[in-house]
Amino acid sequence: MAIWLDETSKILVQGITGSEGRKHTARMLRAGSVIVGGTNPKKAGTEVEGVPVFATVAETIEKTGANVSVVYVPPAGTKAAVIEAIDTGIPLVVVITEGVPVHDTTDFWAYAQSKGNTTRIIGPNCPGIISPGKSNAGIIPADITPPGRIGLVSKSGTLTYQMMYELRDFGFSTAVGIGGDPVIGTTHIDALDAFQADDGTDAIVMIGEIGGDAEERAAAYIEAHITKPVVGYVAGFTAPEGKTMGHAGAIVSGSSGTAQAKKEALEKAGVRVGKTPSETARLMADVMRSF
Repeated sequence: MAIWLDETSKILVQGITGSEGRKHTARMLRAGSVIVGGTNPKKAGTEVEGVPVFATVAETIEKTGANVSVVYVPPAGTKAAVIEAIDTGIPLVVVITEGVPVHDTTDFWAYAQSKGNTTRIIGPNCPGIISPGKSNAGIIPADITPPGRIGLVSKSGTLTYQMMYELRDFGFSTAVGIGGDPVIGTTHIDALDAFQADDGTDAIVMIGEIGGDAEERAAAYIEAHITKPVVGYVAGFTAPEGKTMGHAGAIVSGSSGTAQAKKEALEKAGVRVGKTPSETARLMADVMRSF
């Protein structure tokens, strides 16, 4: 099984006619994703990689039954694109775009809540979601790993790919890149909860990074609610204090948000935490061999 994305998912691409939209539409199609349409009001009636282009999200859904949107719209237009998708009630929107202003993300996240929280938002500034062998919505390379029974949730796109590669002998049910911006739609806790409920997931890898308190909150949730084995990694042990490292949210002030503090919180919750990505993968391999 998988969470949020599977072989029945029908994907539409907002921004399909742009360079990134075109490139990644082709990649997703090669991965076996079912892409039923794309949107660009100025190019409706054309095609990209054989995929029809419509004027609006609502029209795409009406004509194709799409139930997932992947957003490759530039930052200035991302807020409007996500709100357009939310207005249709589509179940899942994956926002790949980097550089979205935080107040725009806050606005469309709050808008989703005001509409009954029927649309799950993943991102922005994320690599997307992949259920290997079933579907791929975003920019995660599809040939890293086969299907398996590990669930992965990560702030970092690069570390998502590395962990998938290092655990390729075991494979993944679903890998979710939630993004590292200060405000994001789907959190570690959301993914942990979904993997806990998924019969196709035996164990979970959680990758965090310095800055904020998301990992500490996830640790508390794991301790209270997660019974499946969790292995973790926190990027940023060598980051200098007060420096923004990588993602916009990865800034440490004093002792708040440090890698060490997050590691200690996770270990207190019973999570095995690796000091490096490779060590984390070895810890998870040991867990999987125990089944």
